[in-house]
This record gives sequence, structure tokens and C-alpha cells, in this order.
Amino acid sequence: MLAPLKNYISTKHDVFYKIALLLMCVSVIVYVFPKTVKFKYSYQKNKPWLHEDLIAPFDFGINKTDTEIKDEQNDLISNSKPYFKVDNAVFAQVAKSFQGEFEKEALALGIKTNEKRFELNKAFCLRLLNDIYGKGILETNPQLDNKSNDFTIYIVKNNIAEEIELKQVFTIVSAFNYLKSSLVQETGLSESLIMRVFENLLQHNIKFDAITTTKTQKELFDNISLSRDMKQQGERIISRGDIVDEVKFKILESLKAEYISQTGGSSNLYYIMGGQFVMVSMSILLLIIFMALFRKDMLADSKILFFILLNVMLTATMVGLASRFKIVNIYILPFCIFPILVRSFFDTRVALFMHLSSTLIIGIIAPNPFEFIFIQIAAGFFAVFSILDMHHRSQLFFTVGIIFITYSLAFMSYSVMLEGTLNNLNYTTLQWFGVSAVSVLFVYPAIFIFEKLFGFVSEVTLMELSDINSPLLRSLALKAPGTFQHSLQVANLAEEAIIAIGGSSLLVRTGALYHDIGKMDMPMYFIENQSAGVNPHNELSFEDSAAIITGHVTKGIEIAKENNLPDQLIDFIRTHHGTTKAQYFYQSFLKNFPDEEIDVSVFQYPGPIPFSKETAVLMMSDSVEAASRSLKHYDADSLEKLVDRVIDSQIAQNQFANADITFKNITVIKRIFKKKLSNIYHLRIEYPQ
Repeated sequence: MLAPLKNYISTKHDVFYKIALLLMCVSVIVYVFPKTVKFKYSYQKNKPWLHEDLIAPFDFGINKTDTEIKDEQNDLISNSKPYFKVDNAVFAQVAKSFQGEFEKEALALGIKTNEKRFELNKAFCLRLLNDIYGKGILETNPQLDNKSNDFTIYIVKNNIAEEIELKQVFTIVSAFNYLKSSLVQETGLSESLIMRVFENLLQHNIKFDAITTTKTQKELFDNISLSRDMKQQGERIISRGDIVDEVKFKILESLKAEYISQTGGSSNLYYIMGGQFVMVSMSILLLIIFMALFRKDMLADSKILFFILLNVMLTATMVGLASRFKIVNIYILPFCIFPILVRSFFDTRVALFMHLSSTLIIGIIAPNPFEFIFIQIAAGFFAVFSILDMHHRSQLFFTVGIIFITYSLAFMSYSVMLEGTLNNLNYTTLQWFGVSAVSVLFVYPAIFIFEKLFGFVSEVTLMELSDINSPLLRSLALKAPGTFQHSLQVANLAEEAIIAIGGSSLLVRTGALYHDIGKMDMPMYFIENQSAGVNPHNELSFEDSAAIITGHVTKGIEIAKENNLPDQLIDFIRTHHGTTKAQYFYQSFLKNFPDEEIDVSVFQYPGPIPFSKETAVLMMSDSVEAASRSLKHYDADSLEKLVDRVIDSQIAQNQFANADITFKNITVIKRIFKKKLSNIYHLRIEYPQ
């Protein structure tokens, strides 16, 4: 019983692995999503109510707007009585400082400190200071600005708060004036002496108590009612077809908040999680169905599937955490970086479908789901369309501008449609869009990281590798110049062909440049590198010559791995001869030894045969370009026959059986090769005699 099950699991382990990937992706997304209920009605300001008549399911208050609450708070601050605290140490400090300063100034005026007049004046000044600090000198504070003398404050002295009018206490200015008038009248002291002694001496002893004042104001804020009216259970809220004006919109928003508050308890947690699980699964299933119908090869590759699902999961997790913990506004997040990242490694349709799936998932928790989904789909699609290739670094800056413009236009047009005016436009949201668009520039380091993690090759890397001044290509040009020129011609042919039938032109061009690097090992054994009519094969047997010729494939793979070339480029080296034979030496052996039994494997390339459009096109380009060099006369007819003969021979040997290429594609490729070869060899029409 267990043995058949074990065998079934072992044969289907790849399927189970992919199912586990899907479940993991869905589970992580559901885990990070906030578990709050959603109001089941959707509505928009200044638009008709499209649902059935809405009756209040329970009593609820109509919430005040943030502006109304802020105004009430400002009124409370304006009318509340601030608290001040008496600092008893100030009077003792001022009195001590006064005695020293007064004695110093008296001596300067010739008044002896042991005279009775000096002692009387000093005693009188101290009594005045005592009277002043008995009432207190009040510290200035913004909360007292524009307040009348009748305004009351609380003064805390010895832990007892007493309500006192402002006119009952001194300020620094009024205290100084009081001293000046009293001392001049009673003691005859000069005004200049008084100013010198007291000008910088007086200090506040009644100081603002920020802690107590703030605490009191907070208690007042907490008592502010958040609602300004009530709706009773069973009362009609809005009827079908009614316009959701400003008043009704506030009522609906209040009902929505109360509904979420009342139904968002832990008892509903499992229902919420279940609903989220099903909706996330359905959104991802759309992506899987697309891949099953149109990208079977990518779905079959577990590494590629994991990468795509990882991007979906990262996008949703980023939004889920931001929504759950209220970290940042949702629109500031770099949504477009993920479809661009996928596009860097794969084709446009995969990137678009991944972005569509991610956006649908995020729409589950996004505020104003239609607005969010519309804006993100528009921005993501335009971002991918604007970056059809990444051959130039400036391309990404252009894409940043496209994303910001798309975000802004979509948001503003949607706002105008709802509000009927731009006056209420939230310009802060445009700033968030700008940050989100600029963050797309981080896709370059992200590409590098994912290349290393998954072993993918991006267009950025291909551009670097296709530089003919790269070390390996420079080495090829120096050691095997004829092979290098051949590779350039093959690259041009293959690139034109793949553009015509659809495929990665940069990948096939780069693969063509490296496909013959194995010839660097023994360059003189390949005819394009021979000079002065010396052919080393004349000293070898046909078998040994064939081994050297076919061995350049294996040697090329070794060199590529030593130089850390991506597997995608090594595939071109492996497949560019498929399982064909080294025909020259094979036919020569048959001709010279007709009676001997031949080991075909000695003359056969190791393979495998091409398995993609790109590798198939390279095989055709390589063979056609090499064969064209053997023609004695170049004319339209000979080139056409050459192209047809070479490619038809490869078809007859089933070299394209594993490649997703059609006879229609091959017909197009033949036509392009004939045209390109005619241009290379400068064929002209025959002029009349």
C-alpha cells in the first residue's frame, strides 16, 4: 500500500514542490495582511448610490470631520486656563544679588554703607521686593497673548492651585516700573541708580507649567465628542440612485467606521482569513493559468516559478506590512520596481501578468480599491511598455518620468471625475508618487542581486558581455582573428533573423559572439584562422582531425565556465552544431576508405540539438555564414541555393525538433539570410550591354 504511494510521490515530486510554493506564497500574504473587515458597499463622492436602499442596521453617530475636531481643540486651547508654578527660590536669589549690587552702587556714589540712610534705603528696597514677589512676576507665554487683564490662570503654590486674574500679578516691566516710582518717591534715590541696580536683577518666579497644562488640555480633548449627530436603527440612510453628496458621504463614512468597529472582533478572524486566502489564491491562479497556456516552459522550471511568485509575495507583503502597522502611505511604495525586475529577465507579457496578479491581491486591502487598482495597473503597464529594452542606462530615467506622469494623470483625472474640481486635490499624494517613481532606480542593484541568487541573465549583463572589448572577446580576437570575424558576421545574421520572428535579439547576439570561443585552444586547425596555405590537418588522420574540430564545443564550454559565463550563453556553445557531423572529414573518410567500418560518433558533434528559437537561429546563422565562405562565385542564385541547402539539411537531420520554431519562421529566416548575404558580398544587378 505504501510502496505505490511512495513511488507516486517520488515521480511527482516536482508537482508537489510547486503546489507547496503556491501554498507558501498565499499563506505568507494572508499572514501579513491586516485582519479587519471591509464595508460591503462601495461608493464614490458625487456619484449615484448604486446599491439597494440602505437602512441603518444599528444606532450610530455621524462623525465630525478632522477639521471640525481640530477647530474644537483650538477653541479649547484658546479658552482653557494655563497652569503656572511658583518658584520660591527666586526671591532669595534676587534679594541676595540686590544687596551686593546696592552696596556696590552706593559706594560708587560716595554713600558709606555704615550710614543710617544706606541701611534705611536697603531695608525699604527689600520690603518692596518682598511685596513684588509676594504677588509674583509672571513668565510670558504664547497662551497669554492677546489676553485681557481679567483673564484668569491657575497658579500652583505649595501644591495648591489658585485661580488668579492676570492683573493681580506683575510682569517684569510692571514690577520694574513699580520699583522705580516707589523708590524715587519714598527714598529720593536717583532713577539712574535704581535702573543700574534692578535693570538686570528682576526674574520671573511664576513659571509656565507645561506638563500640568498639557495634561489638563489632553483631558479636555478626550472629552470632545467625535460625533455631532445620531442616526437611529431602522432610519433610511440613502436610497438607490441618490447622489452621494458631501452630507451623505460623511454619514456613510461614519456608518462604515462603526460597522468595522463592531464587526472586527476576534470571532470573525477565521472568516476574514478564509476569504483572504480564497481571493489571493484566485488572483495567483490567474497567473498560473496564463503560464500554463502561454509559458509552459517557464511553469515547468521551478526556479523561474519561484522567482515570479517571490515577486508577487514581496509586493503584497510590502503593502500588507505598511497597512497593518501604518508605516507609510500606500502610494509611496515602489510598486513598479517588481514588473520591471521581471521584465529584465523575461518577456513583457509575463511581467504584465505578474503585475496584474499582484495589483488584484493588493486591491483586497487597499483603501478605495478601484482607484488603487486603476492607478497601479496603468503605471505598471506603461512602465513595462517604456522599457522594452535596457540597452541604455538613460532608459530607466525615462521610465521614472513615465511612471510619475502616469501616476499623476490617473490620480488627477480620477479626482476631477469625483469632485468636479481640482481645488480639493491632495498634492501630498503627488509627492508620494514622485518618491515611488524615483525608487524604481533601485532596480539596478535588485537585478544584480537576483542574478546571483537565481542564476538568471539580464539585458544589463548581456550588454556588458556583448562588448567586444570584454577580456574574453579580446582574447578571441587576438588568438583566433578569423573566428572572431566569423562570430561578428554570425551575430549580425542571427540578430536580424530573431528580430523578424520574435525573440531576444540581445541574447542571440551575445550567444553568437561567444559560440566559437573553443577555437582559441587550437586556432590554426580551423580554416578561417589559417594563412600562407599551411593546413595542419594534412599531417593528421581523418578521425584525429574530426576530433579536434568537434572538440571545440567541449573546449568552449570549459572556457566559458572558467570565465563565469551564464548558463544561457553556454547553451549556445553546446547547441550551435547540434548532433550534426564534421562533414568534410566524414565524407573524406568514406571516400578514401569505402570498405572500412566507420564509427560515426567520432565525426559527430556532442550536442544537444537546439531547444529554443534563439539557439536554433544561431545554428542556422553559423552554418550558413561558414558555408558561404566556400563559394567560388557569389551571385543571387548561388547564395539562395546555399541557404536552402544548408538549412534544409539541418531540418532533414531533425536538428530543430526540440525548438519552438515553425516552418513559417524558417521561411522568414531564409529570406533574411539571402538578403543579408547579398549585402555582405555586394551583389549588384547585371547592367545591360
